Amino acid sequence: MAVEARAGSAPEQVLDPVILRVEDVYKYFPVAGIGGEVVRAVDGVSLEVRRGETLGLVGESGCGKSTLARVITQLHTATAGRVIFEGADLTRMGGSRLRQVRRQVQMIFQDPYASLDPRMTVGDIIAEPIDNFGVARGRARHKRIQELLRLVGLNPNFNNRYPHEFSGGQRQRIGIARALAPNPSLIVCDEPVSALDVSIQAQIINLLQDLQREFHLTYLFIAHDLAVVRHLSDRVAVMYLGKVVEVADRTDIYEAPQHPYTRALLSSIPVPDPVVEQAREPIPLKGEIPSPVNPPSGCRFHPRCPIARAPGICSEVEPLLEGHGRASQVAACHFAGSEI
Repeated sequence: MAVEARAGSAPEQVLDPVILRVEDVYKYFPVAGIGGEVVRAVDGVSLEVRRGETLGLVGESGCGKSTLARVITQLHTATAGRVIFEGADLTRMGGSRLRQVRRQVQMIFQDPYASLDPRMTVGDIIAEPIDNFGVARGRARHKRIQELLRLVGLNPNFNNRYPHEFSGGQRQRIGIARALAPNPSLIVCDEPVSALDVSIQAQIINLLQDLQREFHLTYLFIAHDLAVVRHLSDRVAVMYLGKVVEVADRTDIYEAPQHPYTRALLSSIPVPDPVVEQAREPIPLKGEIPSPVNPPSGCRFHPRCPIARAPGICSEVEPLLEGHGRASQVAACHFAGSEI
């Protein structure tokens, strides 16, 4: 049995080229034992994900990438802002309406060891979304589980085995099969290869690309490995301390980064050429990432920025995400593109 085409994909229907809009989203977490203080995990993020593309989302650990992913999929409730999927505001939905939209928005989690229930067989894990959304029943349900296992490169007869019998890469394939089960149109990939060996990472990335082409999927791909993001993404968004600081097409952001933080990240990527690598000088960043409980005033990056003018505009005025550099690029920096 072949996997079905996505629901609502009638060819005659004129579809919005933007499948997901994140509009000024905030997510704060209260700090236990400290009255009134909050962790500003996501602090005013706006993004667009275009239909059929892969938008890469990168940044250091703790910058808010995974929290944003969970707000988009409504695993966390946004403190403020809107998440618009296919024209519907998910932040104002609940009950059966949100349940039906969730069929179209699925997630692949970072840890393939923690994201699968060890008490359930592989078949039951994949069948859970099939049953929840009434995708198939009886014999068709069994055939669908086997077809999904085949699609992700696993033996269809593995459906009676348990997660502990599989390697990390195989477990992540099971997680991908589970995400595909209800025929989604958007899949949020939360660092799906960061816990895997490098050779296995390449296999999973190639699998995701093959599935995207076959089923016309849209990905929001979260990672901290910039080489992986470059290979997989059409556009890239860079986050720092709860905010998006730059968005651009893949080629533009790697060839002509405008934000100093983006340039520092790119300078840290190893080059597989000893001569070139020895001649390179990574851009040093001062100090540590500030606390999201008490972020800096003005530009969040200014205490570590090599081109910041402090005291001055960088420490006093928060920069807007606006056009700099090439046509596709927007960056939140008062001196975007300046020499470091």
